[in-house]
Amino acid sequence: MQTPAHVFREYDIRGRADRDLSDALVTAIGRALATFYGGTTPTRGFAGRVAVGRDCRASSDRLFAALTAGLRASGAEVIDIGVGPTPLLYFAAHHLGTDGAVMITGSHNPPEDNGFKMMKGRATLFGEDIQTLLAIITEERFTSAEGPPLTIRSVEDDYVAAVAAATRRELLPAGKVVIDAGNGAAGPLAIRTLTALGVDVDPLYCEMDGTFPNHHPDPTVEENLQALRARVAATGAALGVAYDGDGDRIGVIDDRGEVIWGDKLMVLYARAVLAERPGAAIIGEVKCSETLYADIRAKGGRAIVNKTGHSLIKKRMKEEGALLAGEMSGH
Repeated sequence: MQTPAHVFREYDIRGRADRDLSDALVTAIGRALATFYGGTTPTRGFAGRVAVGRDCRASSDRLFAALTAGLRASGAEVIDIGVGPTPLLYFAAHHLGTDGAVMITGSHNPPEDNGFKMMKGRATLFGEDIQTLLAIITEERFTSAEGPPLTIRSVEDDYVAAVAAATRRELLPAGKVVIDAGNGAAGPLAIRTLTALGVDVDPLYCEMDGTFPNHHPDPTVEENLQALRARVAATGAALGVAYDGDGDRIGVIDDRGEVIWGDKLMVLYARAVLAERPGAAIIGEVKCSETLYADIRAKGGRAIVNKTGHSLIKKRMKEEGALLAGEMSGH
């Protein structure tokens, strides 16, 4: 099997689905992951549990079938959490206590693309770990064992309940909130969660459609926020929130139609954190303006500048004991 090394990137595995991600390669990725998770010899199987979610792209079901076949061929117990956003997969990994987790998603990329965001335990895989997966595939160093039948386990009810329990409702906006999911995977769950919190939700492009017929689902590009801006203005909404294709980035429009970019959102979040936890460590990244770091320091916080990349920032959060981190990208 020819392995396209270029799809094994710093933070994920990603490429053009029909060209770069064949069934054979994706099955091999599943086997490599189970091997990596288990750290066992090829004669012993990995007996752990792996949660797998997927977005709404046309290729995601095919990739799910191939990936889970590979995971099970190397002994994994696969838990199918269904179609939804990446944060739901992260929640499932913690809530179910799985040994690993994989999100099948092309994120904010074109509809023809797809890929895999991966976790081991509570940590995301990146850098050297992803290159280790490539080496396992290239050298065919797979564990071999038949995993149990795939199980289906929705965690949406638990997710909504957990968010509701952790939310201070007095901080929620009193007026209407427009949600633009860009026809990505976040729409239905965002509506359900915010409605459960008592928010007056006005849905825009919240029906899942992996062709993204209305606009590209990348809220970091202002052009993609025009429909949201117009809806906020037309309805007199208090706020507009846009999600990317897999719901792990946001863009925000205020009641005046202005974009609140990632570093300005972090200013608001940091002030709320520091009001309750003076001296807390808060992490931004190199693309954020000095305005953010100056405001953190002025409010008594410890401002930390990190390299860009959500996996790198999550690692730094653990090292520093930081209570909050964010990027210009809306992660």
